[in-house]
Amino acid sequence: MKIIARDIPPRAAWALEQAGVHPLLAQLFAARGVQSKDELDDGLARLLPPSGLLGATPAAVLLADAIAQDKKLCIVADYDCDGATACAVAIRGLRLLGARHVSYIVPDRVVDGYGLTPPISQRVKDSGADVLITVDNGIASVAGVATARALGLQVLVTDHHLPGAELPQAEVIVNPNQPGCTFESKSIAGVGVMFYVLLALRAELRQRGKFDASNQPKLDALLPLVALGTVADVVKLDANNRRLVAQGLKRVRAGALPPGMASLFTAAARNSSVATTFDFGFALGPRINAAGRLADMTLGIECLLTDDATRADELAKTLDGINRERRVIEGDMRDQAFAIAESLFDEGDEPPPAICVFDPDFHEGVVGIVASRIKDKLHRPTFVFAASQAPGKEHELKGSGRSIPGFHLRDALDLVAKRHPGVLLRFGGHAMAAGCTVNEESFDEFEQGLNDVAQEWLDAATLTRRLDTDGPLAPEYRRADLVDTLHREVWGQGFAPPTFSEEVEVISQRLVGEKHLSLKLKHQGQPVDAIWFGHTEQLPRKVTLAFRLDADEWNGVRRVRFLVEGAQG
Repeated sequence: MKIIARDIPPRAAWALEQAGVHPLLAQLFAARGVQSKDELDDGLARLLPPSGLLGATPAAVLLADAIAQDKKLCIVADYDCDGATACAVAIRGLRLLGARHVSYIVPDRVVDGYGLTPPISQRVKDSGADVLITVDNGIASVAGVATARALGLQVLVTDHHLPGAELPQAEVIVNPNQPGCTFESKSIAGVGVMFYVLLALRAELRQRGKFDASNQPKLDALLPLVALGTVADVVKLDANNRRLVAQGLKRVRAGALPPGMASLFTAAARNSSVATTFDFGFALGPRINAAGRLADMTLGIECLLTDDATRADELAKTLDGINRERRVIEGDMRDQAFAIAESLFDEGDEPPPAICVFDPDFHEGVVGIVASRIKDKLHRPTFVFAASQAPGKEHELKGSGRSIPGFHLRDALDLVAKRHPGVLLRFGGHAMAAGCTVNEESFDEFEQGLNDVAQEWLDAATLTRRLDTDGPLAPEYRRADLVDTLHREVWGQGFAPPTFSEEVEVISQRLVGEKHLSLKLKHQGQPVDAIWFGHTEQLPRKVTLAFRLDADEWNGVRRVRFLVEGAQG
């Protein structure tokens, strides 16, 4: 591992500090490309306008007409946290704006697979709906949309995934990544796209005289859900996404959040009044995702939709239980997958350029998480496959992949598909995460094809794990109140949480819970506690550590401790 300190542009840091930004935050923001305090303005007025999102205005017209004609609307959701929050935002928002008949269908991961398929379109038609609206899916659903149109449904696709060679023939497509869309925030999550459609719809209804600026429904009540889905989907936190998340966090901390989210905070033993992006990504998100992985995402969506606090508590407890089960399954699968991955190369040798792992006993609901764990450990693009449980599809393997910086996973799959026609039955995704389906007999050919692409695209620099940090931590910033200051900010994908690095002296070290290293360090001449979760190897007396700041409480006194992320030397 190479620990590298980011450059801090001195002029930008100075300008931010002069504008009243805390000196430490000024350095951190400057190192992440922020040049002026204006960029840190998270006010709603600074959001990119909906009019800039291709398809948002015609989508608003379609929905306004449907509401005026009292049509029945049906949302087709996805079975992850982004899809669940997008569905809840769509239903809550459309009802706020006057729609009287709004229902939803969420595909079953095992039975239906991903996206709007022809059978799902038939189910929407059979439900009595007139308008089908996809959230967080649909851009690749050419056949599903064609079926829906043939059945007489109007189709609105809202999605953020990368389109394939052919676009579906929907009435309207809203997706910042479709050809011709100049919307600046290409990284907006599926829930963000749906929120923008609602903003456009409200503007359209204002124009039609349904209400004015003084009596229009307040859509900002949806922002906690938008923030949760945005963080949980690990999309890049560009300036627009950071504003959406910051606005959602403000409302959560003030207690203005849906009962289901409040209950999830309780189930996760987290305090919503000091909520952070970490809570969204590692506490609430996984509990909602667990429903889609192991059970039925309807549970997650219902938890986000209910306004009954008692029912919200029951659903949150159920989701928490499913998440505990997911952890057990994942733990067993992870150990097995690590063993298979490590058998692909001899001890002391470098791993192959890409890792592909399959076992008949793997559970398809957690292949993505396990792929992420292997990727983190071996620093290689990784796919983990499980046998399909869908009736009649037992010969198919469903894979989920995670990548490393510098290797665009969806583009890699596209190249494998071109070089090995017929091997990939289906595929889609992003640069850092993607999914695909292959026949079991084609697994070896897929593995070879992916390794060939990785061999060509990856060089020694990309294959070396690199940990970007913010350099040394000045001793005057080693304070519990500054930990709180840092935690209040919006950090995440593309706007990394503050991580510091410097040489420290290890005074003592011991294992706790058999898998974590508890440390007492000397930092800039002062003692400080540290912990390295999931690490058991002893450290030398002098070592360069990369660490994040945390605060723990002992006998009513809050003290700073370091959360170790990596070591060098």
